[in-house]
Amino acid sequence: MIGRMIEQARKHPALIPQFAFLIIGMGGAFLYLVRLAKGPHVSWNHKGNPEPWNQVSPTYQYKFVAIETDYKNLKKEGPDF
Repeated sequence: MIGRMIEQARKHPALIPQFAFLIIGMGGAFLYLVRLAKGPHVSWNHKGNPEPWNQVSPTYQYKFVAIETDYKNLKKEGPDF
């Protein structure tokens, strides 16, 4: 597949930016999936830590972009389990 892309780019140089944006987009999507897989709501170790979201501090910013919420001033709203 990569060889075919290089062959097409040599024949049609105008396709080079399209291939570059395609590769950058695929790389960004992969990195975003890796970031989501490491979040506090994902449990990869069901025997050692079945509920990792209970150990997250209330000041942990779990959203990618928090426009109105200031996570530094939040207080915990529930009991410890």
